[in-house]
Amino acid sequence: MPRTRATLAVTGSTGALGGDVARLLADLEPRLIVRDASRAPSIAGSTLAVASYDDREASASALRGVDVLFMVSASESRTRREDHRTFIAAAASAGVGHLVYTSFAGAAEDATFTLGRDHHDAEAAIRESGMRFTLLRDNFYLDVLPFFADESGAIRGPAGQGRVAAVARADVADVAAVVLGAPEEHLDAAYELTGPEALTLDEVAARAGTVLGRDLRYVEETLDQAYGSRRAAYDVEQWQLDAWVSTYTAIADGSTARVTDDVERVVGRPARTLEQALGPAPAG
Repeated sequence: MPRTRATLAVTGSTGALGGDVARLLADLEPRLIVRDASRAPSIAGSTLAVASYDDREASASALRGVDVLFMVSASESRTRREDHRTFIAAAASAGVGHLVYTSFAGAAEDATFTLGRDHHDAEAAIRESGMRFTLLRDNFYLDVLPFFADESGAIRGPAGQGRVAAVARADVADVAAVVLGAPEEHLDAAYELTGPEALTLDEVAARAGTVLGRDLRYVEETLDQAYGSRRAAYDVEQWQLDAWVSTYTAIADGSTARVTDDVERVVGRPARTLEQALGPAPAG
């Protein structure tokens, strides 16, 4: 089925997720919204516009004439909520009709994972803007969890025996590409994107270690130990420590355990397993 021809803009194309989405949609010749033009991927037919989320004037200029916008959430920062709101307001003022946003599966005002509260705020801003929207509420990334391990192979944190229905980043990109290719079919929808199973970090370590050829293991920490170990290793602000530690406490309290079939419903195939997410890309 041919894709819908709309003027499409993609943010985050210099990163992993946004870059994958931009390449998957190359036939739609997306406008790439980047902070640094020198780092933009080379995609035939695409155009570049330079803007950062905290610059409303530049963002509005970059987005004029755009029908559908893929907005990758901003990097973690103290001003993340303000930056999101600035960019969302710019999109609305520029006449963007449909915004597709990468949110979090546990997005809520009181989310255990503290950065999930930022996503809740962004979702609220999108709803308030009057634009149509699609929310891609991703669980933690399946292919990133094993790389929480330190040099000794230990994944340390206060996750207990809680479970995480982590999703392959490639599955999020595939869902985004389907949504952006036929946006009218996904108006005002919210998809909770998970993997096919909920795993403990013991299971993540054992199975990922087999694929990666590393001796990985999960090492339980208390809350005090988790804050102490990170505070000793990194000179960062309290909000950053809270974000790191709450990654594990969200797993511990069940916030990330829900498994959905939303990936399969959108893309028409099952979500990738841990082994598939970490293994080589399929041929063809």
